[in-house]
Amino acid sequence: MTHPFLILATRSCRPYAKAVVAALNDNPERLLYPGTIDYTDELSVADFADGEIEVTLHKSVRGKTVFLFTTSARNRESLTVEACKQELYHTIDVLKRSQAHEIIVFEPYISCSRSDRPIRRNSVGFWVHYKTLISLGADHLITYQLHSDKSKTVFDPCSCAVDDVQALGLLQKFLCDTSIGSNEELSTRVRDEWLFCSVDAGGEKLARKFAVSFGTQLVVAHKQRNHDRANEIECINILSAVPLEGKTIWIVDDMIDTAGSVFGLVRELSSKSGKPIHVMVVHPVLSGPACERLATLRSEGCLGRLVTCDTVDCSRIKERLPFIEIIESASLSARITLTISQERQMADLIDGFDPVTYLSRTR
Repeated sequence: MTHPFLILATRSCRPYAKAVVAALNDNPERLLYPGTIDYTDELSVADFADGEIEVTLHKSVRGKTVFLFTTSARNRESLTVEACKQELYHTIDVLKRSQAHEIIVFEPYISCSRSDRPIRRNSVGFWVHYKTLISLGADHLITYQLHSDKSKTVFDPCSCAVDDVQALGLLQKFLCDTSIGSNEELSTRVRDEWLFCSVDAGGEKLARKFAVSFGTQLVVAHKQRNHDRANEIECINILSAVPLEGKTIWIVDDMIDTAGSVFGLVRELSSKSGKPIHVMVVHPVLSGPACERLATLRSEGCLGRLVTCDTVDCSRIKERLPFIEIIESASLSARITLTISQERQMADLIDGFDPVTYLSRTR
């Protein structure tokens, strides 16, 4: 059964939501709906003199499912993390007060997901965010590639459904489309010449998925952090079962923040392989000195391709890093939206990507 739904967005995520609506209208399954699915700015935000805000809804949502697209990361409105979260919380409140049947928060990148370690006298940002969403009335949370599997331990499926959609398939499909011509090339050149490398020991599981999927060897980088200062790396040790010289190396990770880890690792790997190193991530956080560091690596000839999804807005980053390659995720978000609205299983969207099967179908 197809349930009626609306797509709304907080100010920080309006361009992305509009791209999702465009993808929905291009999807053949939209024929299940009368006419086209439109996106309009049905939410407005009033700012009070003392810094408080109030969100107003200009459309009836009574009895309807609402997909609310939002982000607290970098955005075109230049809203701060705090402002984005405040607006999100107020929006959920107004939707609940307007008697929406179901509120589905679609947050492509959850910026507080790295604050998930209750190991000392510290707040846990991810837990605070999740509990706030639940207490205000969110029924379902969708995101891409949480930073760590341990984040999922805070989820209570009895209170709020959660879908952490792995976006690795978008990256792997991109590699097939842009760098691999056929299964023959996959079984010879790629498996003989390519290596996939993790940024750190924690990212080994993710990098291993790429290595297994493409049939290559795995390289693991073990970094020693300075725990007195955030984003500071003291040293990097590289573990590999094969020589690195002459190999095409792809560093894969869930995100790049300040590029501190990548900066040292790319230089080290490039010196050992004698070739530029490629970097592929899901979330282009790119805060602080990240763009400067990546541009430096590129000018030194150490960095080859830089590939990322668009889960964080890159409209201004593209000006500073013109060589960055961006994979759109709106089409996948549209498919997820349709799948949930029709109460179909998500297996086809979550299961692992198989390059052999994909190349057989498309070549």
